[in-house]
Amino acid sequence: MRILVVEDEKRLASTLEDMLEQENYLVDLACDGESGLDNAMIGIYDAAILDVMLPGMDGFEIVRHLRKEGVALPVLLLTARTDTADRVTGLDCGADYYLTKPFACEELLACLRALLRRQGDVVTEELQYGDLTLNLLTSTLSCGKRQVTLSAREFELMRLLLINRENLTSKETMLVKVWGYEAEVEGNVVEVYLSFLRKKLNHIKSTVRIEAMRRMGYHLRQDTPA
Repeated sequence: MRILVVEDEKRLASTLEDMLEQENYLVDLACDGESGLDNAMIGIYDAAILDVMLPGMDGFEIVRHLRKEGVALPVLLLTARTDTADRVTGLDCGADYYLTKPFACEELLACLRALLRRQGDVVTEELQYGDLTLNLLTSTLSCGKRQVTLSAREFELMRLLLINRENLTSKETMLVKVWGYEAEVEGNVVEVYLSFLRKKLNHIKSTVRIEAMRRMGYHLRQDTPA
């Protein structure tokens, strides 16, 4: 999953990036309000962690703008302020959670997991198709009792495919969602990672296959057992 961190304190931003990447999240950083809003608006993130006190535009303003534009991106606000009024302001402007500094890393990660699992009032921890199950908390792909652990980018690709199932996901969508708009990657990187996933599907003996449709994209198909 791709997380946007908007934090102007370089040391804290680096700490958050390292911590999240250790949990297999993909992380992009922004250091001011305007660039944070621009990134949040492009629609490639699963959640955003915003500092309240930012140069140019504060975290409250970012969230208000997102909600005004109908962007439902889950937002976790970070601040050194402890006043109840500030907490109320953060939640009233549309943030999903408000965490005060200093905070425990375990608490931040738990809050983030809760936001990412939330789909309206439904909490989901797995995606399934055919005999295949992707655990969103452990990044494991399983078929029956056989399972493999996916890398961060393998996980993101598999999650996209499982969300869309038989519907096509274009190569361009995969590049943006998994590597980001500004990533400098080789043109065949999607095919390389899909080949990794195909090998892992074979390893766990799943009947689900990743099919390519020339110039259109990729989708999942379940083979009928002989």
